[in-house]
Amino acid sequence: MDKARARPFRVLGIQQIAIGGVSREKLRTLWVEKLGLALTGNFKSERENVDEDICVIGSGPFKVEVDLMQPVDAEKKPAVHVTPLNHVGLWIDDLPGAVAWLTANGVRFAPGGIRKGAAGFDICFLHPKGNAEYPVSGEGVLIELVQAPPEVIDAFARFAG
Repeated sequence: MDKARARPFRVLGIQQIAIGGVSREKLRTLWVEKLGLALTGNFKSERENVDEDICVIGSGPFKVEVDLMQPVDAEKKPAVHVTPLNHVGLWIDDLPGAVAWLTANGVRFAPGGIRKGAAGFDICFLHPKGNAEYPVSGEGVLIELVQAPPEVIDAFARFAG
């Protein structure tokens, strides 16, 4: 059995993109006022050094979240504004299975493990840099894995079917 068949999960689609800047208001001017994305919420975490607006494109299970992020403190880490395209979030049909399989196959995860994310879904992050123990990484890109709820899993299965 090849490794692709042994994979116990599927990447269903894009769940979110996260864009960082020193001013969330400037980001909001483009994404909300000019491009017309719907502003649906806000999330602030001192621990994660982020104050973000949550916007959406599309609807239903194919909705994509666009997070407009600024640091709570620009001098602290993580520096959510330093990389303008902060991270890409992927819908995963079995997050615990994905984490176990990817870890066993040399993928490095960022600290924090599986936890509740800003939108209420279970999440974790693939580290942007590999190391000796876990050499596979995002190669400079932070990647968020997001547990898809049943309705998203079903919708992607119908669409692909």
